[in-house]
Amino acid sequence: MTDTTDVERGADGEAGGRIAPLDRRVFAVAGVVLAVLMVLSSRYGFHIDELYFLDCARHLQAGYVDQPALAPLLARVSLSLFGVSEAGLRLWPALAAAGTVVVGGMTARELGGARRTHLLAAIATATMPVLLGGAHVANTTSYEMLAWAAIALVVVRIGRTGDTRWWPAVGALVGVGAEFNHLAAIFGVVLLAATLLGPARRTTADRRLLAGVATAVLLVLPDLWWQARHGWAMVAMTRALNGENGGPGNIPTWIVGQLGMSCLAMTLLWVAGLRFLWRSGRPLWRCLVTAYAVLFVLFAVTTGAQVYYLGGLYVGLLAAGAVGLDGWLHSRPNRLRGLMVATAASAALLAVIVLPVLPASDVAWTYGISTNSGESLGWPQLVGTVRQVWTGLPAGQRANALIFTADYGEAGAINELGRGTGLPTAVSAQNTDWWWGPGDPDATTVVAVAPGTDHAAEYGAYLRRYFGHVRVAATLSNPDGVHNVEWGGHVYVCTGPRRPWGETWPELRTYS
Repeated sequence: MTDTTDVERGADGEAGGRIAPLDRRVFAVAGVVLAVLMVLSSRYGFHIDELYFLDCARHLQAGYVDQPALAPLLARVSLSLFGVSEAGLRLWPALAAAGTVVVGGMTARELGGARRTHLLAAIATATMPVLLGGAHVANTTSYEMLAWAAIALVVVRIGRTGDTRWWPAVGALVGVGAEFNHLAAIFGVVLLAATLLGPARRTTADRRLLAGVATAVLLVLPDLWWQARHGWAMVAMTRALNGENGGPGNIPTWIVGQLGMSCLAMTLLWVAGLRFLWRSGRPLWRCLVTAYAVLFVLFAVTTGAQVYYLGGLYVGLLAAGAVGLDGWLHSRPNRLRGLMVATAASAALLAVIVLPVLPASDVAWTYGISTNSGESLGWPQLVGTVRQVWTGLPAGQRANALIFTADYGEAGAINELGRGTGLPTAVSAQNTDWWWGPGDPDATTVVAVAPGTDHAAEYGAYLRRYFGHVRVAATLSNPDGVHNVEWGGHVYVCTGPRRPWGETWPELRTYS
C-alpha cells in the first residue's frame, strides 16, 4: 500500500504546502459498496419503514411528523421511475452509502494524510455496519450519515486552510441534511456553539459563518412551516421517542452500541481519531471532538436505545484515525495486515446480521441484534390475510367499511402491496398517517389490523372502547417463523360503533 509519492510527501501527505491527490482506489471501494447493496436490494422484501415512506410518497408534503420532506420525495421519484420496486427504492440509499465512502477518503486527504490513508479511511467507512445496514433500507439513515460526514469534511477543510468562504457550504449541507433528518440540524447547532464558544471563534467566526447559518435556516423553512401548521408534531414525536428509548436504563445500551458503529477492529481507528483531532493544534478540528462529546452525552441520556444517531460522525473520526495512526501502522507490516484481517472477519460477521445474506428462514437469530431483516418479512402474507377477511364480509357490509391499522407499516403494506387487489386504502392513526384522516367518517364496520402483543398489548380491549362488537377474524404470522413486530398480531372485525367513526378519530392519534 506504499508508493514513492507517499514517501516523498511524508507521513502527513503534504508536499510544498499541498495535500496529496485523492487515491483513486477510494472510488473502487465505493463501487464495491454500491454493487453489494444493489445485488442484495431485492432480497426478502420491503422494510416496515419503507412501506411507510412509500405511503408518504403518495402524500407529498413540506414535512411529516417524524421526518422532513426529502426522503419521501426520493421515494416518489422511485415510484415514478420504477414503480413499487425494492431495488428502485433502495438505489438512492445505496448511492448515498457509496458517496459516504468517498467522503471518508476525502476527509483523510483534507487532514493531510498520505494517499494510503485515503484508502484505509475508505475501507473503514465501507465496512461500517451502520452504513451497510442503514443503506439497505430506504429510510433516512443513509442520507443522514452522508450529510454528517460531508459537514465534517468541509469543517476540516476550513480548519486546515482558514478559508471561511466554505461556511455557506457547511450551512447548505446542514440545511439539506436536516431536510432528510432533523438530527443534522442538531449536529449543526452543537457545532456552531462549539465554534462560537471556543478558541475557533477568533479565526473562523466571521460574516461568512453568519451566511452559513442563514443558508441552513432558509433550507429548513418548509419543514418549520409544516410543523407550525401541525401543532409542532415533531416535538410530541421526540418526547414519545425519548420516553421509549431514553432514560438511565438505556445508557449502557448506547455506550456498548457505539462499539458497533464501525467494525470492531476499526474501533482502534476512531478512538485514535478523537485523539488526533484534539491534539492537532487546530481549534476548529477540536470543535468536532467537542461536538462528539456533547452529542454522545445528549443522545445517551435522551435516546440511548437509538445507538446509530452518531453514525455519520464516525466517518470523520475513522479518517482522522487513519491519518493519526499511519506511521504506527506502517512501522511494522504485521500491524496493518492484522488490522485488515480482523476487519474482514468482523465485517463478514456483521454483514450477515445487518444485510439480507442468509436465507430468510435462518434470520430469526439476528432479530435481537438488528431488526432490518426481520422487519422485511411477512408483508405479502399480511396483505393476503387482510384481503381474505375483507372479501369475507358481505358486500353490503363492505360498502360501509374501512381498514384501520395500528401501525404505519401495516397501512403501507396494504396500500402498496395490496394496490389493485380490491382492497380499499387503509388508514392508520400512527404518526403522519393520522393527519391524513379517518377515511369514511360514517363507517359502521372497521377491519382493524394490529401487531403482536409485545407491541400492541390488549388491542382487542382497546377496540372495545369504541365498538360494541369486536371479534378476531385472523392471526398474523410469516412463513419464515421470524417473531417480528407483526408475529402473533390479529385482524379484527369491529361493528356497532359507540360513536361515529369521524368523532372517534381524534382520540386515536399515536406518535411512536
